[in-house]
Amino acid sequence: MMTDDDELSSVDAFMEWLRSRHPGETEFHQAVAGVATHLLDVVRDNDVYRRNRILQRLTEADRIISFRVVWEDDDGTPQINRGYRVQMNSAIGPYKGGLRFHPTVNLSILKFLAFE
Repeated sequence: MMTDDDELSSVDAFMEWLRSRHPGETEFHQAVAGVATHLLDVVRDNDVYRRNRILQRLTEADRIISFRVVWEDDDGTPQINRGYRVQMNSAIGPYKGGLRFHPTVNLSILKFLAFE
């Protein structure tokens, strides 16, 4: 298991930690990598940020709600769609995000949007 210092030793080490916590979420990993590249040195050099694990906290959603919506199309055929609501983290301000109902949307994409 990685220690806090190991997780913050490099962007690659942090991303390895993130991928182990959120496997298969490539869109989310992409968003975090972009932010971690710019913030890692600041977090690592600031004892308060490091001690409070601010980067780790920013990458963990406070709340994820997954639900289904059943509706009937014009032909009378029931359709089933999945919906998501992700509230990423309120550590640096209000939540952002929204609801998405597109068939190509998955949890990784919603976490990407909420994190961005």
